[in-house]
Amino acid sequence: MAAVRTIDWVDGAVVILDQTALPHEVRSLTLTDVDGLADAIRRLAVRGAPALGAAGALGVLLALRQARAEDWDDAGLATALDRLRRARPTAVNLAWGVDRVTARLPQGEDAVMAEALAVLEEDVAVNRAMGQRGADLVEALCGGRPAGLRLHTHCNAGGLAAVEVGTALEVVRALHARGRVERVYADETRPLLQGSRLTAWELDRMGADYRVVVDGAGPSLIARGLVDAVVVGSDRIAASGDVANKIGTYPLALAAAREGVPFVVVAPESTIDPRTRDGAAIAIEDRDPEEVLAWGGVRVAPAGAEAVNPAFDVTPADLVTAIVTERRVVRPSAGERP
Repeated sequence: MAAVRTIDWVDGAVVILDQTALPHEVRSLTLTDVDGLADAIRRLAVRGAPALGAAGALGVLLALRQARAEDWDDAGLATALDRLRRARPTAVNLAWGVDRVTARLPQGEDAVMAEALAVLEEDVAVNRAMGQRGADLVEALCGGRPAGLRLHTHCNAGGLAAVEVGTALEVVRALHARGRVERVYADETRPLLQGSRLTAWELDRMGADYRVVVDGAGPSLIARGLVDAVVVGSDRIAASGDVANKIGTYPLALAAAREGVPFVVVAPESTIDPRTRDGAAIAIEDRDPEEVLAWGGVRVAPAGAEAVNPAFDVTPADLVTAIVTERRVVRPSAGERP
């Protein structure tokens, strides 16, 4: 399976794979200004914690070039960068990428470019390391099962959520390469179907046996003994070990804890936010209610209906068997903290 570059810097612009078009069309968007990049982030044309970190990093380079072309002062540049880092409030990697490269601004454009491109290349290496470490851990946690493993994942934590190599789905890919995967269950992930549109697309390219399931069926599959491990990504991990991920993750963790199934979170060190005390302090993004009330531009709810549309939920640390990063394995349910 050839790797797909989700986000890159090409000829002075940020080029992204437009994930709103998948799986039916593979197309790229070329973004040449900060507002265009921020809009692409808000409408999920580029998404996923590591990819957002890369977007934040490249956004600083884009903003610096735009500032020179349009004669912004320092305040104008700072305002643009703040607008970018706030485009999605729950995912800490976006602000992390902006802040990391912003620190290079006093050293000039060459230093900014070098740092931004380093973020991209580090992401690929970091995620490959996580994939192998996570695969080793899952095999150890499920060591009593001699046959292939039955894995469950939620949303999309594959290469599409990163620069090129995924997080949780990289664990699946590594296990699949070892011949250890019997089946993968991928939640559809309402309301924007990142599971059925994106994760299924990646699993199909991987050649893994998989089934798409509605979000509400996930806990039932675990209760029926059809799942050996749940493997998910994260958008922010608090100092307590509480984990924010796509809405619908928490019910999987509850079911996994009840049934004694390992619940493994795979995320880079940059997703751990020591400044956020616990899950209660994580800002949860509320998205447009129309994402729930309509589909494909067609209203599916009564004309007067209203909706609540939180994009994320928080899984308490005591439900998390392990957090796998590029450096270590932390076991929050055993009292360890990241």
